[in-house]
Amino acid sequence: MEPSTCDVDTPDYSEEIDEEERINFYNIIAAFRCYRANSLNHVNRKEAYLNSLPGTHQTMLANYRDHLQKVRYCIEANYKVIKHIIQDADCLFYNDSKSTNLSQPPVTPKVRNQDIQKVQITLKQIFRDWSVQGQAERDQCYKPIIDEIADFFQDKHGAVENVKILVPGAGLGRLIYEIAYRGYYCEGNEFSLFMLIASNFVLNRCVIENQCTFYPWVHQYVNNLSRGNQIEAVTFPDVSPTKFPPKGTMNMVAGDFLQIYRDENYWDCVATCFFIDCANNIIDFVEIIYNILKPGGIWVNLGPLLYHFSDMLTENSIEPTYEDLIVIIKSCGFIILKNKTDVTTKYSQNPTSMHQSEYKSIYLVCQKPEQD
Repeated sequence: MEPSTCDVDTPDYSEEIDEEERINFYNIIAAFRCYRANSLNHVNRKEAYLNSLPGTHQTMLANYRDHLQKVRYCIEANYKVIKHIIQDADCLFYNDSKSTNLSQPPVTPKVRNQDIQKVQITLKQIFRDWSVQGQAERDQCYKPIIDEIADFFQDKHGAVENVKILVPGAGLGRLIYEIAYRGYYCEGNEFSLFMLIASNFVLNRCVIENQCTFYPWVHQYVNNLSRGNQIEAVTFPDVSPTKFPPKGTMNMVAGDFLQIYRDENYWDCVATCFFIDCANNIIDFVEIIYNILKPGGIWVNLGPLLYHFSDMLTENSIEPTYEDLIVIIKSCGFIILKNKTDVTTKYSQNPTSMHQSEYKSIYLVCQKPEQD
């Protein structure tokens, strides 16, 4: 079987917006590149404080001092992986005449602390989507959606490759890979360049299983039972998308879901996982999903109602309860086929941490009515 690639399409922008996106891209690349220095500085501050303690205290913390040196090693190893992840990122997004080499950004990049944190989150997301240890979370979150799609469409279409499935908020692409691997036409949509850059690496550049070794929990300094928990090695990907390409079509579209998807009656299924609460106004998402579905098509949703913009002072946000959301869904025209609450799901959770958190998520299957 010839290896396949997951193409990433970028929407057309005006010249002004395109330049803004370009600057944002280089700022994100700069955040990836600053990962090592930022992370090592954090360790250095801890060691400097350790050196200021009384000698008796330092003696008791000899193992802790050795551990900090191992943390440095893990950070260095993570950075080696990061350099591979961003190696051809410029070609991914700027492969036209305006393309410039990553070493020559158009402006001096600005690296914010929250962007460094997003690099760390990206590593945790790799654990969730593409490691053996992340299988438990994937079984909680992705398997119900995949099973629903298989059950619903098995008797409704002759060939699964004709079933068009859209996954907004596709993240690192594991769900779209799993759906396309089963033969469906699956398109992912993702807004975050952190996710798009990392997903391009996994989907298109990882040619063998467990090609990379990294340390997703090295930045978790609290709630560790043992020193080994913080520096546990994880390999990825557990399956190589290039070695085992999907039987169906798989691609990723970069950009804002609300701006890109306007074609009515096009998709057979929209699958959302930990996505709908990413909207300032969740009604916008529900209306778009309804409009782009074919009559008789289904929307499968699993996730909480975290409402990502709720606490951001610079963002407007509404936060309807689940009770309100059901009213909204019905008002938009959907028929609710399945409606479950208290579905246990975790999200990029460190299995060894003393602190464990989980969501009691909602699981919905909604259908756009057939035309008369």
